[in-house]
Amino acid sequence: MPEMHMSILWPDGSEEHCYSPSLVLKDYFRAGNSYALADFRARSRTALTIAGERVRAKFGFSCSRAANQLARIEERCLAFADLPDAQVHVKAFHE
Repeated sequence: MPEMHMSILWPDGSEEHCYSPSLVLKDYFRAGNSYALADFRARSRTALTIAGERVRAKFGFSCSRAANQLARIEERCLAFADLPDAQVHVKAFHE
C-alpha cells in the first residue's frame, strides 16, 4: 500500500507533516489550496477513515498511524476553534 505525507500550515504558521497509509488524501485535498478549519477537519476525518479501512481490507486490521494522525488533527483543530476565519493551507504531498 503506498503511504504518503501531506505538508500543511496551521493558522499560526506552524508546519506539520501528516501521514496517510494511502494516497486517498489526494482525493480530498489539493496542494496549494487553503481550507476553512471545519472543512479541513471534516475532509481529514473522511480521508483518514477511508485510508484506515483500506488497510483493514488488505491486512485485517486498521492502521493505528492513520487513527493517531486523525487524533492529532482533531486536537490541533480544537486549538484554533476560537479563530473565526482560521484556515489550513496544504503545501505539498510527499509520496
